[in-house]
Amino acid sequence: MEIPTKKEAKILVVDDIAINLELQKAYLTAAGYKVIEAKSGQEALQKVRDEKPDLILLDVMMPKMSGYEVCKILKNDPETQFIPIVMVTALTSVEDKIRGIEAGADDFISRPFNKTELMARVKSLLRIKFLQDQLHQRMQELSEARERLQQLAITDGLTGLFNYRYFREQLEHEINRAERHNLDVSLVMMDIDFFKYYNDRNGHLAGDEVLKHIANILCSNVRKIDIAARYGGEEFALILPETDKNSAVIVAEKIRKLIEDDPIPHEETQPNGKLTISMGVSNFPDDSRTAKGLIEIADRRLYNAKQAGRNVVIAE
Repeated sequence: MEIPTKKEAKILVVDDIAINLELQKAYLTAAGYKVIEAKSGQEALQKVRDEKPDLILLDVMMPKMSGYEVCKILKNDPETQFIPIVMVTALTSVEDKIRGIEAGADDFISRPFNKTELMARVKSLLRIKFLQDQLHQRMQELSEARERLQQLAITDGLTGLFNYRYFREQLEHEINRAERHNLDVSLVMMDIDFFKYYNDRNGHLAGDEVLKHIANILCSNVRKIDIAARYGGEEFALILPETDKNSAVIVAEKIRKLIEDDPIPHEETQPNGKLTISMGVSNFPDDSRTAKGLIEIADRRLYNAKQAGRNVVIAE
């Protein structure tokens, strides 16, 4: 991000006396700045929200709402607190300046002011403002990049599902939560039937498309609190928080049927004439109270599903 030139800088001049307003406007316009005017505190607050100026020259003595009040409102608002404010005043006492500082003013200039002094202060504060903007943008970009990296670290690159590491962390987390609040957690382990056969006949690219297709079915048919993961190869896992075993079987059976009924290219050459998936279900606390135990039991039931002819859900 380039620091904007003075021609790009927008300055709000706030003064209820027309001649003061015109004088400041003439100086700033001649120097190449874009000038916005406001003749009252209320108008100034509205112009700040509408125009988003880069700097404000704010008269202290105005009827109804003084410059101090305007300054305090702007500096207490997260949307406007970093806009530099120069208080323009004929008051020169220390007490008046302290009051301005307490309101949040960034600088003061006394009227009648010297043109050179005014322009120097404007230029200095604008440079600080633009550097702050640049720093804020860099920090935002870094934050977004960090979020993207964190997402990549927990995501399977092919399917977009969560990866094995995240799956294990979340299974532990959900078991701990369930134990604290006396809840159920169910685990569904699933494996594509005869996937090696499909890959060997149709190629790995076609196999990858199948993996992505099944991942989409999973994502479209689970709740936001559920965790769908690629466990490895052609194997997937589904964590179902706050779900008893009977409900988990209903979810698993629905997904199994969707995959069976969904047309997949070249599936007619599969040994059973369709591309299908087998599933094993385990539950906390009925089957095990540990992540390792739940995985082992669901995996054993998945193996039993394979032995039982595939394309079935086994939960006992």
